[in-house]
This record gives sequence, C-alpha cells and structure tokens, in this order.
Amino acid sequence: MEIEKQFCTFYVDDLFMGVEVAKVQEVLRYQEMTSVPLSAPTVSGLINLRGQIVTAIDLRKRLELNERPEGQLPMNVVVRTNEGVVSILVDSIGDVLEVPDHAFEQPPETIDGITRHLVLGVYKLSDNLLLILDTETAVNIESVPDQVKVKHA
Repeated sequence: MEIEKQFCTFYVDDLFMGVEVAKVQEVLRYQEMTSVPLSAPTVSGLINLRGQIVTAIDLRKRLELNERPEGQLPMNVVVRTNEGVVSILVDSIGDVLEVPDHAFEQPPETIDGITRHLVLGVYKLSDNLLLILDTETAVNIESVPDQVKVKHA
C-alpha cells in the first residue's frame, strides 16, 4: 500500500507551496494586526486568535520576494512549531492535496537563495511544482546561513 501525505497548499507570489496538514492549526482570512516596534522586517505584527497572541510572519518578505500588490490582503496559515503557534502570511490558499510519498524529491538546482534554505523538497505534480515549506526554519527569523546572507548582501 502506497503511503500518501496531505499538504495544505497556498501561493506566495508565483510559488505554489505546501505545509503538512498535521502542522496546520487553521487557515484564516486577513486579521487585523498590531505592529511590533523594532521587530524584524519579516514580522508583520501580532494577531489576536481568540485570546491567544500569535506572531504573523510575512512569507513574501521571508522569501525576499516583491511586496504584495496594493490592496491585496494576505491570508493566515496558522501553524504549530516547536516554539508555539505562528501565523504565516500568504497570498492565497489552495486545496488540501494528497501526494504519494515516493514522489518527494530534493529541491532542484533552479531554486536558489533563501527559498532553497526554506524548502524541504518538492513534489512534481502534473501541472505544477509543489514546494514543501520548512515551517520551523521559515518562522525562525534568525536562521539564514552565512552563504545565503552573503549572496543577498
């Protein structure tokens, strides 16, 4: 029997990405945020999730992509990490996909920079490439290897 994994999918710019369903607490529409003075540029603010204060990390900024178009509000993918619950801001939400475990591959050479550091691997789908986000590394704003820092400096 073939083992399949389920992923919550979403788009960030033109990247089709996914997070294991087991790591996702919930998906929410845009939430008002409270800004955090002197925080890292990737931290968009804090959201109040039914009384729980959750940090919101903008995945566009984390991946060093262009700013979100004017008037386009991000969606929240609330994930569980070793450090607690964190919201990852994405452009739009896709479907939950089941993919066969054997189809997993290492990131191709065409993925470089910080994106390569934040992607665990890929699944080649019939019409797209699904990049699997390493949520632990993505929400850890200190975790950028020196060679990536130099590349983008």
